[in-house]
Formats: sequence, structure tokens, C-alpha cells
Amino acid sequence: MANKSRRNILAQVKGYRNGRSTKLREAITAIYHAGNHAFAARRDKKNDFRKLWNVRINAAVRPLGTTYSQFIGNLKRASIGVDRKIMSTLAAEHPTVFQAIVAKAGEFAPKE
Repeated sequence: MANKSRRNILAQVKGYRNGRSTKLREAITAIYHAGNHAFAARRDKKNDFRKLWNVRINAAVRPLGTTYSQFIGNLKRASIGVDRKIMSTLAAEHPTVFQAIVAKAGEFAPKE
């Protein structure tokens, strides 16, 4: 059983460098740390995508005469419940639909 356990652990660290791929104690530590980084990265991934969507939306609304923050504020005032992922996709793949949404949200812009 010990040999089977060792074989399974070393199979998980296949491709790691130096003693981490051949020595049991170092392999166990490597798996532990890799798991911790993977856990954190899964959360970071969500933030990374949200930042990407924000940049894409900003790039799409600038030629239409507004900024990202003004656009998002107008969307909230207009009660348009489309999330940033969908807005980013619309901006990239369906610009006419996106322009219509920007125009509709612009109607609710505060008057100066």
C-alpha cells in the first residue's frame, strides 16, 4: 500500500523539476503548494475576466461619445440588467445591438 501511495503521488508530480518529481517528501510538499496556488488562481481568474470585459466595453463606448463609468451609471439608471460579460460579447460580435443599448442608456443620462 505504501508503494502504491508513493507511485500515485509521484505520478501527480510528473514533469516537476529537480527532486520534486522523484522524492516523496518533496513531491508531497509540491502537491500541497500547487493546490494552494490553483485554489487562489481560480478566484483570480474571475477578476481577470471582469477586468477584460471592462476594458472591452470601454473601448467600444469611447467612439460613441461616452466613457465606461458614465455608460455603466446610465445602464443602472435605465434599469438595463445586462451583465458585463454579455455587454463585452455584444460590443465585439454585434456592434449594432451594442450601439442601440448605448443609445437607450444615454437617454437616462443626467442633464447638466
